[in-house]
Amino acid sequence: MKILVVCGAGASSTFVAQRLRRAAVAAGLDWDASAGAESSVAATPADLVLVGPHLAHQIETIRAQAQTPVAALPADVFSDRDGTRTLAIVQATLSDSPSTAKGTS
Repeated sequence: MKILVVCGAGASSTFVAQRLRRAAVAAGLDWDASAGAESSVAATPADLVLVGPHLAHQIETIRAQAQTPVAALPADVFSDRDGTRTLAIVQATLSDSPSTAKGTS
């Protein structure tokens, strides 16, 4: 499972992606989470795109570029220090989109 976390410039999404990666490993999941800017969505293959809260107004544009499930992250995502809440958001999004669940374990 490849997850792309996007924000305006790719800086704050780096922290979210790192924490999500650690939480996935701790849960025994072979997932890769990477960070990028909004402009990288179309060029970066991913099974799921997570959108930083400050880009929530762009979610439909990002969804069209991604052609894959897209989820908006909550405003307090940066307080998720161990990534477990973000992992729960990913799992909930995947359960709502069963066709993306390939490679989830």
